[in-house]
Amino acid sequence: MSAVVIQLQILPRLVFCSLALLLSAASLQATPDKWRDAIDALTANDATHPPPAGAVVFIGSSSIRYWATLARDFPGIISINRGFGGSELYDSVFYADRVVLPYHPRLVVLYAGENDLNAGQSPSTVVSHFLAFTQKIHASQPQTKIIFLAIKESPIRSKIRPQVLLTNQLIAAECARDPRCRFVDVATPLLDNQGQTRPELFRPDRLHLLPAGYVLWTKTLAPYLQP
Repeated sequence: MSAVVIQLQILPRLVFCSLALLLSAASLQATPDKWRDAIDALTANDATHPPPAGAVVFIGSSSIRYWATLARDFPGIISINRGFGGSELYDSVFYADRVVLPYHPRLVVLYAGENDLNAGQSPSTVVSHFLAFTQKIHASQPQTKIIFLAIKESPIRSKIRPQVLLTNQLIAAECARDPRCRFVDVATPLLDNQGQTRPELFRPDRLHLLPAGYVLWTKTLAPYLQP
């Protein structure tokens, strides 16, 4: 067992959460201005054609942004895609006021954290941003459910596999403590019987999913989207 896991198991949960939220707050001091144009584009029509309340909001990085078949993949579910490619988890925290809370969703589906780890952030930092996200949503809309989609193991990012696995483990544990949150493992279906990534599910960039990958995500996620 790694020293990081041992330390996290020894730390009392209250201390860990306090440190995590302080770390997240520090990260959020810097406004992620580079996404402002992307957010403006996503919300351009909200004033004249507001999305219906009570929908399912999908938010996060490019894996959400490129999921262009949500309406077809989840028939009968009103979905709102608010993914902005290349973003990190704290970007979703910062912009939740614009691309989540105004829609009063019954459910939020979040995929983020992979870019964070690839940029050198630690698993504990990603967890702190996840806690900040849930806190921000529930402070305003306490009944809203949140689903965290497991961080996938992208072939081009095999070097961060240990951090991906640890982050998924820690966030799954956090979700298990709050009945309003759920961790959905969409990462394992992308692996073969030997636990290796399946290149045929990824685009030539070895990072983003092909439609066949989204088919597996749809099959895994669909049971959790019903009211």
